[in-house]
Amino acid sequence: MKAANSASNYIPKNPISIECNIEKTLEVLAGKWAFLVLRELQGGTKRFGELQRNIEGISPRALTSTLRHLEEHGVLERCVYPTVPVTVEYTLTPKGADLHQILHEMKLWSAKWT
Repeated sequence: MKAANSASNYIPKNPISIECNIEKTLEVLAGKWAFLVLRELQGGTKRFGELQRNIEGISPRALTSTLRHLEEHGVLERCVYPTVPVTVEYTLTPKGADLHQILHEMKLWSAKWT
């Protein structure tokens, strides 16, 4: 039985798809608004209302959805303070802050080509 197993190690696999790290990154940063939320949080912690005012055209529903998605992927942290009304602040995690270079390169590309 052992010989049959080791023989199968020499048979090339025919992968259905090849994993792509760019696709993984795009999954995390999915959605129309994710980059704009990240841009705003690069400047520091923000409240929901601040984010909504600073991102032109985003609806409360779209902002909520984007924030939840980014939080689920560990890009930002949500901190709730027991005030009346409740205060909620959003901050980039180290994982989210590490996206700074990507955003910077996108700005450079846009300045050059658009």
